[in-house]
Amino acid sequence: MSAALAMQLVVVAPLLGAVLVALAGRWPALRDATVLATAIALFLLVLRVATGDAPAGDAFLRVDWLEMLPGLSLALHREPLSLLFALIASGLWVVTSVYAIGYLRATREHRQTRFHACFAVALAATMGVAFAANLLTLFVFYELLTLSTFPLVAHKGDDAAERGGRTYLLVLMGTSIGLLLPAILWTWAVAGSTEFTAGGLLAGRIAPSMATVLLLLYLFGTAKAAVMPVHRWLPAAMVAPTPVSALLHAVAVVKAGVFTLAKVAVYVFGIDFLARLPNGQLAVWIAGFTVVAASVVALRQQNLKRLLAYSTVAQLSYVAMAAMAATPVASAAAAMHIAVHAFGKITLFFAAGAIYVAARKTEVGQLDGIGRRMPWTMAAFAVGALSMIGLPPTAGFVSKWLLLGAAWEAGSGFMLAVLVVSTALNAAYFLPILHRAFLRDEREPQAHGEAPLALVLPLCATALATLLLFAVHGPVLALALGLGGGAP
Repeated sequence: MSAALAMQLVVVAPLLGAVLVALAGRWPALRDATVLATAIALFLLVLRVATGDAPAGDAFLRVDWLEMLPGLSLALHREPLSLLFALIASGLWVVTSVYAIGYLRATREHRQTRFHACFAVALAATMGVAFAANLLTLFVFYELLTLSTFPLVAHKGDDAAERGGRTYLLVLMGTSIGLLLPAILWTWAVAGSTEFTAGGLLAGRIAPSMATVLLLLYLFGTAKAAVMPVHRWLPAAMVAPTPVSALLHAVAVVKAGVFTLAKVAVYVFGIDFLARLPNGQLAVWIAGFTVVAASVVALRQQNLKRLLAYSTVAQLSYVAMAAMAATPVASAAAAMHIAVHAFGKITLFFAAGAIYVAARKTEVGQLDGIGRRMPWTMAAFAVGALSMIGLPPTAGFVSKWLLLGAAWEAGSGFMLAVLVVSTALNAAYFLPILHRAFLRDEREPQAHGEAPLALVLPLCATALATLLLFAVHGPVLALALGLGGGAP
């Protein structure tokens, strides 16, 4: 199979899988087997895209689907950040599929077939975002990702789920149609193209003062990146079942946001042009404020999933801040943190779900002594928490070190201060949880042990990956350093 065909199938295969899952709904064992087979097939297809050669004479691998107007086409391409995002999302879908099957069965969730089918459609949309060759293609799949995940957010069907779903849909659709789409049309009007281009599209085609306004449209229009004040959809989405929170709101949806900002910074504005913008640092300041403010809000949360949600808001803005810093090291740091955060945060959400299934506990104050009842789960949680703080031997140390290097290269005391303060705040809300779990006695002794194996194995796997990524991060770093280094 050619790499070009594989790149088209990464979008088609999950859609086909969604149809097969729906058809197999009457037979749960067959349906769940179809879910796993689809996830594995997608990951293998992404590997083929990553390892395949481009056709002779092409600077890079590209597939054109449909040209709607001159300069406006639906097309896919392969570049370093695309591969990084696609490999992470497809690889973690395999692990999450195992977890989701175990979780849904253990909690006896209703409409499991619809859940798995929507999950597959969401991964198809994620692959479309990852390999989009231009802003138009990215926008189409970006919207499909929102629409396909809405039923997952509102899956439980109660009042809280309906309210969370409405907030999710209104914020993400409102910002993308009201801000992101005008930004794309403005880019097309001034550049005559929406193609992602090495060095950017806009230099010499738009006044720098207007380019700053355009940059802010992208920043706030890409609400999946959860920069304040367009972040409220993410805590609202925590009403969803934990598998949704784990993959879609720790990996696919939120990473689609920061991925978009990174692509826009490098391939639409270009690092050199972005660095010359008057008031261009305004975007860095907004992202830095979000890092600190969201960390402060996380300190006040007692519900474990909401605490993790605000932690995600802060961690995403590390990526946004680095992407807007407009230096090669900062771009690499942004890409690296996308990968690092994915493994660490999905581990934390997996652990939160396992705690709920085994002990029906959702609040931080209920976790006293739980590390003795659930040692594997809480050990994995500890790895994820240390990675969010940025301590060795977890992968978070690698990306935090790169972020510090980016701040130093940019000569930004503001970025350095944000990193130092936020690291202290991360420790302030994660370390007390570990203290409760391992060093306090249970208030009311419980008879429960670990969650079912289908939940414990995935969280142990992602925790192990978080440790391995600290020791063996060369391939990921190579992709991160390749961002913007050549034709996308």
